[in-house]
Amino acid sequence: MNSITCIIVDDEPLAVKLLESFVAKTPQLKLERSFTDSVEALAWLREHPVQLAFMDIQMPDMNGMELSHIVAGDTKIIFTTAFKEYAFESYEVSAVDFLLKPIRYNKFIAAVEKAERLISLECRTESVEFSTDVGGCAVANSTLYTLNSPLKTTMFIRVDGELRQVNFDNILYVEGMKDYVRFHIEGERLPLTTHMTMKAVEDALPIDAFMRINRSYIVRLDKIRTVDRNLCVYIGDEIIRVTDAYRDAFERYVQTV
Repeated sequence: MNSITCIIVDDEPLAVKLLESFVAKTPQLKLERSFTDSVEALAWLREHPVQLAFMDIQMPDMNGMELSHIVAGDTKIIFTTAFKEYAFESYEVSAVDFLLKPIRYNKFIAAVEKAERLISLECRTESVEFSTDVGGCAVANSTLYTLNSPLKTTMFIRVDGELRQVNFDNILYVEGMKDYVRFHIEGERLPLTTHMTMKAVEDALPIDAFMRINRSYIVRLDKIRTVDRNLCVYIGDEIIRVTDAYRDAFERYVQTV
């Protein structure tokens, strides 16, 4: 994959300098411009679209949330802010990630890698070509389709020294246990336990099909049977409470279904 073109939009010069230093030591990123004025950034973006924008939220004239609603949909957004109360608002524009200041490089690079996966997936989807050589009908080029499968549907996890392929559609929920996680699979009596962090699981699962609803649980959204008045989720044989940190994002999802 080629370098990801990006910009920085933040009205604090010191914050811009820090992000510029992070971008400079991240090989997969190519910084096109930095802006301390959101209106100027918007005018520039209309003529020079980029793949990724690191964007502060609280800015004069036009805040980052407003700007993100206007920029082209192909531009991925990573919000950077000192105010954690904006975190849930970032879901409204499908932001890739939300970085709380002061930003550490390990958090920055994790967000970049998430954006890279999303951009790479879209590029593979767009690269599928079609031929009209079979009876005048459009037929997908099977070799190219295999190499550029538009959607990843499985993942491998290591269980008892072996790699087990798990279909995303069969996962009910994932349960975190310190340095281990348990994959609860539909139709299987016992969960699959593997050495993995919840953050790694969250990054590996499709963001449109799974949601973290508390620190210890990620659920498959279309497997939820019931949500009661106390915001407890009934899934499989488990009842899982949605905690305050994840409440707003979950409620927004429920309202849009």
